[in-house]
Amino acid sequence: MSKTTEIVFEVSQDEVDGGYSATALGYGIHTQGETIEEVRASVRDAVECYFDETMPRPTVIRLHFVRDEVLAL
Repeated sequence: MSKTTEIVFEVSQDEVDGGYSATALGYGIHTQGETIEEVRASVRDAVECYFDETMPRPTVIRLHFVRDEVLAL
């Protein structure tokens, strides 16, 4: 039985310019996309590029969407 490994990306939307940016927690992987679909594809590509054949590759990619909310006083 293979062990499931996971990599988590924090995804946030750029409120000024639009689009999304994604950063892997604990790894030096950063990517972006104009839409959620584009950022999903970019994350998959970035993980494929980052992990070579000598490194154990994660079997699950988790996207954690972060939203900032500002409350005026």
